[in-house]
Amino acid sequence: MGASGSGIFFDGKSSERHVVTIVLDGQALIVKQEGQETPLAVWPYDALEQVTSPDGVLRLALHGSADLARVEVRDPTLAGAIDDLSIPVDRSGMTSRRSRRKVVVWSMAAMASLLLMAVFGVPYAATALTPLVPYAAEMKLGQAVDRQARTMFGNDDPSKPLECGTSSEEKVGAAAFGRLVARLEAVAALPMPLSVTVIRKNDANAVALPGGHVYVFKGLIDKAKNADEVAGVIAHEIGHVAHRDGTRTVLQGAGLSFLFGMVLGDFVGGGAVVIGAKTVLQMSYSREVEAAADRYGIDLMQKAGGDARALASILDRIAGAIEPGFKVLLNHPATKERVAFIMRTARPAAGAAILDASDWAALKTICGKG
Repeated sequence: MGASGSGIFFDGKSSERHVVTIVLDGQALIVKQEGQETPLAVWPYDALEQVTSPDGVLRLALHGSADLARVEVRDPTLAGAIDDLSIPVDRSGMTSRRSRRKVVVWSMAAMASLLLMAVFGVPYAATALTPLVPYAAEMKLGQAVDRQARTMFGNDDPSKPLECGTSSEEKVGAAAFGRLVARLEAVAALPMPLSVTVIRKNDANAVALPGGHVYVFKGLIDKAKNADEVAGVIAHEIGHVAHRDGTRTVLQGAGLSFLFGMVLGDFVGGGAVVIGAKTVLQMSYSREVEAAADRYGIDLMQKAGGDARALASILDRIAGAIEPGFKVLLNHPATKERVAFIMRTARPAAGAAILDASDWAALKTICGKG
């Protein structure tokens, strides 16, 4: 067994810091936590990648991995031993030179961002910067926010998994739901894939997160009278994805800390992800943002061949019943105005429902028949 020392480990699933022991054996860097037999991570030396970090800190990741896990080493002796054992991914120095150029460019961008915030404030700066965020970075951001959001949702049926459609009795419903989503996604043609999931929450609700993650609550499907009403709500949430409203909201809510995480491409190691997830889950969008998502949803439903007026139907019915927790419908401003706008703008349905009767019946069982 080789050298060892202390370090900090971030598992990539939360912002929690783990104080760990780092052991260097003949083949790999091993991350251990006191009292646990199984290592938290075993990273071969030839797969180690150094990522941007403050002076005096060696921050390592696993090269080429989608995992967001990080190790931080502050002990210079241990850092030197790791450097001696590791095989750099790029021995030419080109990566280092590119990194230095990126640091200069992104530092200038960060300075410009600070000036924007000083002059216009965080909301205006976030609005200006959101279209400039690469889709690959938004998807990585979405993964981090999604992990946090799942811990915040809660499960109204703890005896079952959070996600519906996982058991054998729910598979038929999951297949019908998949056909509905595929029909919308095909005509939406977004620059990133959608991940639309039904979860065991009894509120009639739906929410879109950054990076194409959309959650539909069981209560929404229970309250809907037909598949087009469910599809109309999903189409509205896809509008938020297309307009990148969730990403802008996270940037506004988490402020500078998250902005610098975006600049550095590292979303782990602070509370910004938690703040961002809370912000997007609790957000009630402005009238203008909701109107834009409604227009998008109308257009998407009409392209998909569904009833674009179905969103107005469920909005009017459930908001009129004062359904608690119905974020996508109840908490948004000017419900009557939205209903009137949808009915005025959308064409009457010309064909069959977006799912046939048998598929709709199956979809209603996606969270079980109980």
